Amino acid sequence: MALLLENSTASTSGYLSLEKKVLLKMINALGVNPRCVTSQNQGNGQAMQEFQGKVAVITGAASGIGRGIAEKCVREGMKVVLADIDDALLTKAEAELRSLGGTVLGVRTDVSKRNDVELLARRTLDAFGQIHLLFNNAGVTASGVPWEATWNDWEWVIGVNLWSVIHGVKVFTPLMLAQNTECHIINTSSLAGLMAGAGSAPYAATKHAVVAISECLYLTLQEQKSLVKVSVLCPGLVRTNIANAERNRPEGLRDEPVTRTPEMQAHIVAFKAAIEASMSPQQVADIVFDAIRKEQFYILPHPEYTEVIQLRTDKLLHLENPVSPFAAIAKLMKFTST
Repeated sequence: MALLLENSTASTSGYLSLEKKVLLKMINALGVNPRCVTSQNQGNGQAMQEFQGKVAVITGAASGIGRGIAEKCVREGMKVVLADIDDALLTKAEAELRSLGGTVLGVRTDVSKRNDVELLARRTLDAFGQIHLLFNNAGVTASGVPWEATWNDWEWVIGVNLWSVIHGVKVFTPLMLAQNTECHIINTSSLAGLMAGAGSAPYAATKHAVVAISECLYLTLQEQKSLVKVSVLCPGLVRTNIANAERNRPEGLRDEPVTRTPEMQAHIVAFKAAIEASMSPQQVADIVFDAIRKEQFYILPHPEYTEVIQLRTDKLLHLENPVSPFAAIAKLMKFTST
């Protein structure tokens, strides 16, 4: 296998020859030997079809959607790097996936910190030499309308949901480009990133931003005829631990305890019950891999919710004020649960 940094055959407007210097600087900054970042023969630009022996990096991998994707990667014969902030769950996931025959590396990672994500890339390259699939999947939520959500809520949710994707894109995309082989980046947003009035202002803001970043990344790489492809995952409710995300909130960003009213407590109970009755992470993972094979950008595991997305789009196109989607959502949830 030839090194892209030494033997690039690209001739597209001098872009790659200029980028090689930037890529080499990036790789050196990570402390990785450039000879570890190898390239395979350039493909025909079609979507990735085979996963055997390839390397996947997954953030938020110890539970929920990330864990479901990790299991799918193992079943596909991939080498898997699990990144998560929860040490206990990470160790458990690593052991269980190895027991299934997987080649697995667990790396404790605070995705809100650039240095941690750079270390994640370095550990991946040191262990496996390449990166083919990147799942920027870690996510948390905190309730609150824009002015009532605390400063800590905003900082925590933006750090995990948004900065994690920025860090992942900034660190891993140049490394993938240097490989000159088929790769795919999947950023996890949410149905909340496609509709109006998602309830939690910090959560909705970050999920809309993830869609925007993903669209920009997709279009830029497409214009460059890159072998690096992009998708954005926008699920509805999935059986995850997001309702218990507070367990991983850093001490410095914790809020003062709040006395819950009966109404607040009932809402929490209903939310957890809805999550328990929702789609499994394994089902989401199957849908994601099907989308990768089809080179599908928008991944909507819950197509029945397209009318909720259309509600926002129609108001926008007709220059009408937004309306709450929750009546439509409640109707759909009742319909799909029967």
